[in-house]
Amino acid sequence: MDVFARAWGITRSMAMYHGIPGRQRRMRRFYGQFLGPGDVGFDIGAHVGNRVRAWRALGARVIAVEPQPDFIRLLRIMFGRSRAVVLVPSAVGATSGRTTMALSSATPTVSSMSPEWITSVTRDDRFASIHWDRTVSVDVVTLDQLVAAYGVPAFVKIDVEGFELEALRGLSHPVRALSFEYLPPAHEAALACLDLVEKLGGYEYNYSPVETMRLASADWLDAAGLTALLDRFRPLGRSGDVYARRLPPAR
Repeated sequence: MDVFARAWGITRSMAMYHGIPGRQRRMRRFYGQFLGPGDVGFDIGAHVGNRVRAWRALGARVIAVEPQPDFIRLLRIMFGRSRAVVLVPSAVGATSGRTTMALSSATPTVSSMSPEWITSVTRDDRFASIHWDRTVSVDVVTLDQLVAAYGVPAFVKIDVEGFELEALRGLSHPVRALSFEYLPPAHEAALACLDLVEKLGGYEYNYSPVETMRLASADWLDAAGLTALLDRFRPLGRSGDVYARRLPPAR
C-alpha cells in the first residue's frame, strides 16, 4: 500500500506543478523580476523542480535543495545532467546535522520536519484527511553553509512546511530577495519569519496567494503593511508566499 501511495503522491505532484498549461510561462515572467542570466538562486524545498525548470530557463544557476528521497531521485532524473543545476539532498535548518522528517506518502507536499507545524495545521479541517505515515532521517545544512559553498544568491525561495523559521535562523547574510511560505493556520510562525528578515535589515515586502504568480499589493510594503495585508488574506484560509526584496540604497 505504501508503494502505491508514494507513486500516487509523486504523480499528483508532477501533474499539479508541471501539468497546468501556462504555469511555467507565468512563473518565468514572475521570477524574472528577481533572477536573470548568471544569477544564483537557492530553491529550498525543490520538490518536483517546477521552479528549477523556470529559473534555469531564465539563465540562472539553481541550487536545488530537497530532503525527500523520492523527490531527490526524481530531480536527478530531470536535472542531473544540467550544468546549471546543483542538487543538494538535504534539509535546511538553523544548525547542521541530522533530523527526522515526517513524510506523507499520498500528499508529499506537506511532509515536514516540524511536529509543531503538523499539530497546528491538523486543527484545520482542510488537513483532516492528511496522514503522515512514515519518517526518514535527513541531513541538515544551513543557508550560511550554502552561501559559503555556492555564493550569495540573488534569490532564495523557502518552502519547507513549517521549518521556514529554522531555515531563516541559519542565514546571517542579507540577500537581494527571498520568499517564504505563508499558511493561515500557522500565522504566528510567518510573523516570526518576518521578524527575522527584518533583523537582516533593509527589506520591503509583498505577498502572492496560492501559486498565482501575482503580487497582491500594487505597492511594496513595510513590515507593518505586510502584516495588515496578511490579516486580510488570513480569513480566506489559502496559502501563499511572502516576498522580500532589499530596499535601494538611500541617496
